[in-house]
Amino acid sequence: MYKIMIVEDDSIIASSVAKYLDSWGMQTATVQDFHEVTAEFAAFSPHLVLMDISLPFYNGYHWCEEIRRISKVPIIFLSSASDNMNIVMAVNMGGDDFIAKPFDLTVLTAKVQAMLRRTYHFGVPANLIEHHGAVLNLSDETITYQQHKVELTKNEFRILQTLLESRGKAVRRDDLMTRLWETDSYVDENTLTVNINRLRRKLESIGLFDFIITRKGTGYMVAQ
Repeated sequence: MYKIMIVEDDSIIASSVAKYLDSWGMQTATVQDFHEVTAEFAAFSPHLVLMDISLPFYNGYHWCEEIRRISKVPIIFLSSASDNMNIVMAVNMGGDDFIAKPFDLTVLTAKVQAMLRRTYHFGVPANLIEHHGAVLNLSDETITYQQHKVELTKNEFRILQTLLESRGKAVRRDDLMTRLWETDSYVDENTLTVNINRLRRKLESIGLFDFIITRKGTGYMVAQ
């Protein structure tokens, strides 16, 4: 089932679009907090975004640019500002299509379906894990925070993915080592410590201080 995220502050338009796309077998989500569009995007991990230009706090161009930092999913702009300047701006900021308001829901749906077919015929969207503004991209093993991105080694990525998937609880060192090397054989614990320390330094380099917490006698967890 394809997931569509709707970034639209007009509740009537948003609900109408969501209801219509739902009737075509898609799963939709509308943004609830226009301060946290990127976080909601990462949490929902949609296949496609419908983005209005005029939004509270920051406009659609801003959020398109922010999403493009962590994902290549198609973005279709919806706007009554359909002059050539806005259309060109939308494309230059990373948009894939532009639909002028008012629009027919059947036309919108046809464009969404066409975009999904073209985009996902040979591939799948990136999977994302978001926590306190940090976004771990499972497809390219990077983490992004406040416009800064850093690449992780395979071990660093596996550690962070495991900790984020276990948010709210500590992960035992033995469990991390099993996940890290995918084996039950003995591994020197010092190697795990070295990987944890390197990961912490990388996280600090993009502003994520105290993101990984040590639980003495237990293991590690991400900050709450």
